[in-house]
Amino acid sequence: MLQLRELQLDGVTTLLCDADGNLFPSEQPAFAASVLVTNRFLETVGIPHRFTADELRSAATGKSFRSTLMDLAGEHQVALTESEVASWVAEENRAVIERLQATLVADPQVNGPVTRLGQRYGLAVVSSSATTRLAASFAAAGLDHLFAACRRFSAQDSLSVPTSKPDPAIYLFAADQLGLACYQAVAVEDAAAGVQSAVAAGFQTIGNLAFVPSEERSARTRQLADAGVSAVVGSWAELDLLVGSGSGRKPVVPA
Repeated sequence: MLQLRELQLDGVTTLLCDADGNLFPSEQPAFAASVLVTNRFLETVGIPHRFTADELRSAATGKSFRSTLMDLAGEHQVALTESEVASWVAEENRAVIERLQATLVADPQVNGPVTRLGQRYGLAVVSSSATTRLAASFAAAGLDHLFAACRRFSAQDSLSVPTSKPDPAIYLFAADQLGLACYQAVAVEDAAAGVQSAVAAGFQTIGNLAFVPSEERSARTRQLADAGVSAVVGSWAELDLLVGSGSGRKPVVPA
């Protein structure tokens, strides 16, 4: 556990949790599916570059596929209609959901600490992923009962204009919907883009390395620190120790 600045927990009632790579190890299987669609897109529009799954994960962790697609199109000066973008986004979403449903399982090292945290705090999800992908992941990971569908906020589906972290719009929207002031919630994120989103929206943020490969942890810790986290933990058990006990926190029953 690395504490970078003091966490002000008095008055905190809610944990705003990123989903992918944070609550379940979805990044690697998701990018294994996503890279196939990404490379089909590149081939279709005449861009010669091809990604490996690890290259795409390195380039796009914390971003939505829509954002990655638009970045690639802009970089190579490819014009896309909204209909074309929507079609590629839907294709990638279907491929990723199929892979996640076949891969994710309940993890007691997550579900146990998160269950305990849910007895003290309200839990909500703030993600760049589509709600259909979130639903499939939460069901496969056995977390449905802890994160109600009405407390899952998607930068793809919840906003009038789809966006992606590090844009703070989805955190601001979640706070508005939940009636939260900034001091009433702490965000939990695994990637720099997510931290930037939460911090820009005014939330204290904890970096979580639970599913970051061991060889990437040092670099990711530096990225999270540079993005503005107050602390970095190596697991949900460490996060439970950091914020799950002590005085000054009010138990909240999610609506």
